[in-house]
Amino acid sequence: MKKIIIGTRGSDLALWQANNTKDRLASIGIDAELKIIKTQGDKILNLRLDKLEGKGFFTKELEEELLAGTIDIAVHSHKDLPTTNPAGLIIAAVTEREDPAELLLILKDCVDVSQKLSLKKGAMVGTSSNRRKAQLLALRSDLNIEDLRGNVPTRIQKLRDENYDAILLAKAGVNRLNIDLSEFHVEVVDTTELVPAPAQGALAIQIRESDTELFNALQQIHNAATAEEIAVERKVLNLFEGGCHMPLGCYCKKENGFFEVWTSKAETDEDFPDRLFLRSETTEGLAEKIVAGFDKERKMPTKVFISREIGEHSYFRKALAKHDIEIDGRSLIRTFPIVNILDPFYLKNIDWIFFSSRNGVEYFFKLNPLLAKKVKFGVVGRGSEDTLRKFGHLADFVGESGDIVEVAEEFAKIVGGQTVLFPRAQDSLLSIQKSLGIDTKIVDLPIYETVVADDIDGTTAEVLIFTSPSNVDAYFADNLLDPEQKVIAIGNSTGKKFEEMGVKYTLPYSPDEIGLAEAVFGI
Repeated sequence: MKKIIIGTRGSDLALWQANNTKDRLASIGIDAELKIIKTQGDKILNLRLDKLEGKGFFTKELEEELLAGTIDIAVHSHKDLPTTNPAGLIIAAVTEREDPAELLLILKDCVDVSQKLSLKKGAMVGTSSNRRKAQLLALRSDLNIEDLRGNVPTRIQKLRDENYDAILLAKAGVNRLNIDLSEFHVEVVDTTELVPAPAQGALAIQIRESDTELFNALQQIHNAATAEEIAVERKVLNLFEGGCHMPLGCYCKKENGFFEVWTSKAETDEDFPDRLFLRSETTEGLAEKIVAGFDKERKMPTKVFISREIGEHSYFRKALAKHDIEIDGRSLIRTFPIVNILDPFYLKNIDWIFFSSRNGVEYFFKLNPLLAKKVKFGVVGRGSEDTLRKFGHLADFVGESGDIVEVAEEFAKIVGGQTVLFPRAQDSLLSIQKSLGIDTKIVDLPIYETVVADDIDGTTAEVLIFTSPSNVDAYFADNLLDPEQKVIAIGNSTGKKFEEMGVKYTLPYSPDEIGLAEAVFGI
């Protein structure tokens, strides 16, 4: 095969992507050289991306050179590509995906770990993405979001120059450029918290449709698993008729034989986004099902019961208020401390402290524990993580899945041979403890008890959310379930109660307010 010419933009990241492709081609015996091409997006740096005309402002010039025959391959960040190829061009290969999460880089004097995302109140955050802006404001409405343009090193320099308190970047780009971030506080914002752009982290190798010999050769570096996942995301984008500036996040990953898809969509960058999570055995019809879930004509519940008090400014309340859904929020249990003074013995030689609930965090820190500096924290869910922040500590492990068995397996992988303290409710099911290996030393510390309330009134809500097994026991001691009412259980142990009752229930992906809002929206 003749020497291949790879067309690329001239930014550090684009050159990394092109050189990475060149190396992959060399590994299959194909010689290549680079040709740098300036795009509209590179030339116009004074406008927000959503103000630029048309779609494909980082790709159009490369595609024109492909069609003209002056280059043989165009390498793109897949998320920059319009969802339809120009006539005569195809995506011949997709590489395996880099981590699609977001990175929040914060100036160290703007850090406040007691706040969500570790950002001080009213912080100025730089991003030029409407998707990121809508989702960030949903998590932290006090933030000031300002436009940020330029390639990755330029953006980081603007933060260094203190033009912003923090900036939000794709983790993939920072990883690929191997940039030293030690001068900043770095928060990884997981894909389940801030949904990435369709195809974020994947590279697209585009060629002329007529180059069949090159197409066949490129199949050796094509990653079919990534292609299958991002095809769902790109189809959702296509069905919504969205360009790069639509406030749309969509992320699909295959896990244990199922395709799990998170979608976040807002009308504008300041609109509170709707979120949907779906799990499916097949990708067939999956994108259509996701888009149908966002249909404005779709009937939503008018009232939702939840066995927990819900704060006035909570994510869950805002997500439901957007659709005029009334919340009947009341806890059906009371909790009381059973330890008033903490014996220092419990804190001796502890490597980890693990909390499975917000109550566990609250009651533990009320005991004013004297902790060794090296101790690490594990939690179940972002609710417990946020409560831990209030006491000035960051979680080193967050079990984000509502499946406690999955959380236990993940945690077990990192605590082998160490000592873990479990402050817990007296009637806890010990799900995490039972799943740890025999080489992990468990220090058990029951610190509070739950008491079920009497004479609980039923609810006429169409959807009932239960946040613990005790709340299930409390409610159904006095009430029956209407056949029309739908049930959401926050996690497996709560779900098991409904299995025993023969009641169908929905399990949100994550046992927190975002997961619960997704579950209500998906019913």
